[in-house]
Amino acid sequence: MPSLVFDEKEIKQVIDRIVERTLNMDFSWDWPGGVAFYGITEAFEVTGEEKYITAIKEWIDQELEDGLPKLTVNASSIGHILLTLYKVTDDNKYLEIATQMADYLVKDAERFDDDVLQHTVNGDKYNFPEQAWVDTMFMAGYFLLRIGRLLDREDYFEFGLKQYHGHEKFLQNDDTNLYYHGWDNIAGNNMSSIFWARGNSWAAITMARALELVEVQHPSYMVIDGSLRDQQSALVRLQAENGLWHTILTDPTSPVEVSGSAGIAASLLVRGKLYNKYIQKSIHGMLEQVKEDGSVMRVSAGTAVMNDAQGYKDVPDKRVQGWGQGLALVFFASLLKSRNIN
Repeated sequence: MPSLVFDEKEIKQVIDRIVERTLNMDFSWDWPGGVAFYGITEAFEVTGEEKYITAIKEWIDQELEDGLPKLTVNASSIGHILLTLYKVTDDNKYLEIATQMADYLVKDAERFDDDVLQHTVNGDKYNFPEQAWVDTMFMAGYFLLRIGRLLDREDYFEFGLKQYHGHEKFLQNDDTNLYYHGWDNIAGNNMSSIFWARGNSWAAITMARALELVEVQHPSYMVIDGSLRDQQSALVRLQAENGLWHTILTDPTSPVEVSGSAGIAASLLVRGKLYNKYIQKSIHGMLEQVKEDGSVMRVSAGTAVMNDAQGYKDVPDKRVQGWGQGLALVFFASLLKSRNIN
């Protein structure tokens, strides 16, 4: 496979524009900010731009002035930022808060079956009893692996692995190898049974990152590697000509969706040169969707497990979204990082 062709200077400029636009958005202590700022931490790690981490530190410090906000599974994504801040500043307060969040997930968060976390979000009107959503793999599962590895806490790490295995059990389709959006354990079905692009990106980027943390001798390594391998093999064959993926992966009449496309494309980089021809198309496709002011466009709004395919098609994609900004940064930062291995 040929090496990827891109202008590093251009990619760094695009990253800077996206970060600047993201920092001019308003976020509460919840998953939109968690994903947005996770993307900025990825950008910081590859560019070394101190202004990125300084801005995130200011946001976190302000949010914590009144103490730790209510904990939910989705809001655990903020833990990713806390871990990076701890590594950069060596300030234990960030690690202590991240540990509180991990303890909540391991000890107190609602679960079903073999410790599969129930999807929970901020807001009293949202209740999804005994439902597993693929989002949890990133928001909580990957966070638990990161903090478990950092602190050498086997309980955190193994509980994080349970989220990978439990969500694979309930969400990965054996025929297509794609991930469903959700599972209802009470009804015993995958609800609308849609292969949603952003959901598959949550699974793909999470598993790709897990392979960097799980030792190859651990039995879970081959489970995760096999799940990701088969999923990616299916995903690349569903890529649109413009380098993106449709919001319903198997329905080319559904809109292309940029946040999911970014996460999927970023996950492909874990395979070295194997998927370069697909990634090359994604580079062009992603760059086309970044406006001059750093706004990442064609990102679908927050999406519940919709009732049917039309529900997914009708989700608006006009507005700039934190998760679109964050996942785009993950892709472009991963692209720069890949220059060290390709």
